[in-house]
Amino acid sequence: MDIGKAFTYVFEDEDWVKKVLLGGVINLIPIVGFLFTTGYMLETVKNVMEGRPLPLPEWDDWGGKFMKGLMAFVIGLVYSIPIIVVVCCLVGAMSVAGQNEDVANTLGSFGGLCVNCVSWLYSLVLMVVLPAVTAKYATAWELGAAFRFGEIFNLVKDNIGTYLLVLVISLLAGIVSGLGFIACGIGVLFTAFYAMLVNGYAYGQAYRIASTKVV
Repeated sequence: MDIGKAFTYVFEDEDWVKKVLLGGVINLIPIVGFLFTTGYMLETVKNVMEGRPLPLPEWDDWGGKFMKGLMAFVIGLVYSIPIIVVVCCLVGAMSVAGQNEDVANTLGSFGGLCVNCVSWLYSLVLMVVLPAVTAKYATAWELGAAFRFGEIFNLVKDNIGTYLLVLVISLLAGIVSGLGFIACGIGVLFTAFYAMLVNGYAYGQAYRIASTKVV
């Protein structure tokens, strides 16, 4: 796993300034912008999986990028259902116990602690699994591919070291993204989108390594 490459490959593209700046500006558009840039990141994942020397896509096929980003949102939402269910159960239980203030307070405190612990653990699992889920979807742009739970679980389990490195890269990319706020928020135009591209390379590279091992 080439960690350094994930952070430097962007600059090998002669049009990287234009592509990153455009992505950063688009990312500022509420909701819709994020779907476009997520679609762009997914195309980057696919390009890396295919071994293209310059993985950054062109800013074209806007409809395609939007739909890919939308599908990624749906995938993330489905994988978040367990946390949503747990939170809803806690809220429902507190509503039922609302007539007894002491019980409601106790339930709220203890239940809230339990929900936070479960959410944290599940979020950590998702951070390890979602890169494989994302790449699986990008292989053929089939929504169903992202829900082949057995294949994805085995892929991550058999390549846990690789996907833990992806987690490290994602955390480092998040730190880089936060550095954009140092320049009064202006730098975040570049760093937030750049962090997405770092993740995109890591996702694609991890899946390519894992798939090679499987073969």
